[in-house]
Amino acid sequence: MSSPLADIEAQASDCQRCALGQTRTNLVFGVGNPHAQIMLIGEGPGKNEDLQGEPFVGAAGKLLNTLLERIGLAREDIYIANILKCRPPNNRDPHTDEIEACTPWLREQIKSVHPTVLVTLGNFATKFVLQTETGITHLRGKVHTTGPFRVIPTFHPAAAIYDSSKVAALEADFDLLKLLLDTDAERARAAAADQQD
Repeated sequence: MSSPLADIEAQASDCQRCALGQTRTNLVFGVGNPHAQIMLIGEGPGKNEDLQGEPFVGAAGKLLNTLLERIGLAREDIYIANILKCRPPNNRDPHTDEIEACTPWLREQIKSVHPTVLVTLGNFATKFVLQTETGITHLRGKVHTTGPFRVIPTFHPAAAIYDSSKVAALEADFDLLKLLLDTDAERARAAAADQQD
């Protein structure tokens, strides 16, 4: 029996809602635990992602893996998706019409995975999820709430590859994620203990 995520991916596989469908090598749908508590949302596939059909497999992916390991997580523990499922030419920024055409797929992914925490990587993911025009520099470092989700905005790992001063901010934001998860776990333990009393 196929999973809801697999069904959504199958529907998206021949998507031509925007012009990027004509130029992609592979659809880059998403990867990870289909029942993850944490979902990371990036911007769009780069060259390596387009070739392999998987998000965050290049240099930015290596940095992301390091950040996850630092707080005791692996890629298998989380779910990773992007705002766009197809690579924009020359890794340019996503266009508004492309975001509008593609984000219904992301909404379906979020609904299916049903995470409790969203980590938005970069401006485009953050602005979409939080429905704001405020830039990432002003939003990062804090936990935000939208609907049922807690949101931790941070820089896109690719930005830290070009500007190493952003690595410390990324580490701090992932530390904030760990603190949030630890607090959740502690609350769950306390609630379980209360029920036993």
